[in-house]
Amino acid sequence: MDNILLVCVGNICRSPVAEALLQAQLPGKNIWSAGLSALVGKPADPLACAIAAEHGLDISAHRAQQLTSWMCANADLVLVMEDGHRQELESQYPLARGKIHCLGNIGRDKAFQIADPYRQPRTAFEAAHSAIEHGVDFWANRIRLLS
Repeated sequence: MDNILLVCVGNICRSPVAEALLQAQLPGKNIWSAGLSALVGKPADPLACAIAAEHGLDISAHRAQQLTSWMCANADLVLVMEDGHRQELESQYPLARGKIHCLGNIGRDKAFQIADPYRQPRTAFEAAHSAIEHGVDFWANRIRLLS
């Protein structure tokens, strides 16, 4: 499992943070992020950058990119932030269905959604960051076991 794609809506809040966290835990993997309706070319949200920096991550160089069929085809694993994202991807890219999972699905009967903090107060970004960390910890361990 070497190619891992992280997906949210705009690719400026959640997926860039998840990408950076997962890269920190799995340095030998090819990890990237994209958005279902990306704000193409925009940097990560300033609050996402600030909170990431407080946790030792630098996402300042990130620029949003639109999800493409090529990305889904080339990813071994696609992690999304919400069940709605998974459903949308499965509908648009049915051949990728088996490799699309929610970052918050961390085991039997243990699942959570990672709410979009865009245009919300700092507390929403902090909550999203914490949830992303929790999901990334689970998936990084799982990927290590499968690799």
